[in-house]
Amino acid sequence: MLKSEGVVVYEPVENVDLSPDGGKTYLRANVQAPRMTGNLIRVFAWLLELRYFGKLLVRLLIKLNLVKKLIADAELNEPPTYVPTHPWEELKEKDTVIIQSGSSPPEQVQEAVNCMPLCSEKVLHTRTSFQRWTIQDYSRAYISREATPLEVAKHFLAAVNETSSSFPKMSFFINYSSEDILQQAAQSTLRYEKGEPISVLDGVPIAVKDEIDCLPYPTTGGTKWLHKVRPCKRDAFCVKLLRSCGALIVGKTNMHELGAGTSGINPHYGAARNPYDTNRISGGSSSGSATVVSAGLCPAALGVDGGGSVRLPASLCGVVGFKPTFGRVSHSGVLPLNWTVGMVGVLAGTVEDAFIVYAAISGNLLTPRAESLSPKVDFPLLNSTDSIFNVKMATYEEWFNDCHDDIKRCCSQALDQLCEHYKWTTMDLTIPEIEVMRLAHYTTIGSEFSASLGAYLQKQDTKEIGCDVRAALCFYDGFTSKEYLNAQRLRNRHLHVYKEIFKKADIIVSPTTGVTAYPITDDALKYGELDYINGAALVRYMIAGNFLGLPAVTVPVGYDKMGLPIGLQFIGRPWSESTLIRIAYMMQNLCMSSYRKPQVFYDLLKNE
Repeated sequence: MLKSEGVVVYEPVENVDLSPDGGKTYLRANVQAPRMTGNLIRVFAWLLELRYFGKLLVRLLIKLNLVKKLIADAELNEPPTYVPTHPWEELKEKDTVIIQSGSSPPEQVQEAVNCMPLCSEKVLHTRTSFQRWTIQDYSRAYISREATPLEVAKHFLAAVNETSSSFPKMSFFINYSSEDILQQAAQSTLRYEKGEPISVLDGVPIAVKDEIDCLPYPTTGGTKWLHKVRPCKRDAFCVKLLRSCGALIVGKTNMHELGAGTSGINPHYGAARNPYDTNRISGGSSSGSATVVSAGLCPAALGVDGGGSVRLPASLCGVVGFKPTFGRVSHSGVLPLNWTVGMVGVLAGTVEDAFIVYAAISGNLLTPRAESLSPKVDFPLLNSTDSIFNVKMATYEEWFNDCHDDIKRCCSQALDQLCEHYKWTTMDLTIPEIEVMRLAHYTTIGSEFSASLGAYLQKQDTKEIGCDVRAALCFYDGFTSKEYLNAQRLRNRHLHVYKEIFKKADIIVSPTTGVTAYPITDDALKYGELDYINGAALVRYMIAGNFLGLPAVTVPVGYDKMGLPIGLQFIGRPWSESTLIRIAYMMQNLCMSSYRKPQVFYDLLKNE
């Protein structure tokens, strides 16, 4: 990135030097926006919505935050790429099994289970360290008659009722139906009594983010109005696939309103509180999905990741967050908030559970493709006795270290463990223009959001919308066509950069977030909060997964001095889900003995 007479000029992408001493200066986030809550955010939102003054204020803030300088007015050679689609490429990953085309979701789930090490048949035994019950634990308990889906459903409902009436209110769910849950559970119990469970997922509680269509519930998107203008008519395709496996769908989880924030504080449905410290955020926007898994209410949940919205809350809540390659999972039936950066993902208590749910929902795409172009589904053999050798993990030191000291220490130790135990290697390189890509992603997701919901929003009373989202909508509406188009040109540029990185390394490793969960203040609960400084730190390592459509996974690797979870993230080349799952599994195995029980936790199998 060069400067010519005050204009930023990006050198041709083929000339970009990725070496550690490539001469690039790491540009830290330069967020020019104070934290706002209470009456201050109400006044700020009102000012932004003024017809003339508001537009001037928005443009000023866009300029101060360098969008104009680094995006709109910059000079670059690359043409735009509007959608981060990746051609299918045979990666020849070691120790994988190719799933036959046309396999049903239950068949794919069984294939995933076959890839895992054998576990003890006895379920309800004493464990020496904290572990959440897994999908296979539930299934074995049902088969052995140690528990039934109906008993678990009743325990679940009692626990949710307790979290909803406690102080502070945990606000895990926006909607759940006792009648529907008990009916599903009774049907599943009957199947087990007949010895005919559909799959290992039969009767296992799975929650769904309220951005994904799921009957009999409305899809609110965390709002008080969206379901009135966009009714839910059928299950999203990913939910349909889970149901076909017998999964017990237990309701719609809380989320940051319209997914337009990173805290998970929702002024309409409450803040989904972090089970490790109920006075702190869970992260957004898939806040409820992260908290229900962390608190033991579900072994897995669905989320949507448009700007780290699966991985970010998973990291803050001490669980696994997995986002596949763009196009790997059907987006049909998901709110169209961001067409080219959003992706259905999985939050789970373990890598194995994320793998099982991924197996249920991957492939089976609705969009017809020529067979030669359709991405093949392959699964990692986690039961293989062979370790993966010669894994090269790319790190960018200045970016890796741009986080809280506790996170840097913890993630560095985890990386050292991987290298020492498995004899893998790290290679330091320069990943250029990371902050530029964050701004390009923000421009893109904001523009898509505005285009998608603009017609609905024009008819809405602003009193029905949280002040933080009202402010965000003003910024989204303020982006120009030039800013959007140049953001897509930068997308093309960075797709080439990351392609070159993956010629040198197998994966990219980073912390998942730059900060751990920060406190929820009372003045943020009624109107929401604007905290773009913490927001930028939370999404610092997220952007490539969304803007470039790359698969990524976060695994809990430790805690800060206050006992708050820390995650390590692995980013892979397109279609490398098997490698990512295998590496995340191996990382988890090194850390699992040190996992800690959250302050808020429910044992649905023992009813504790």
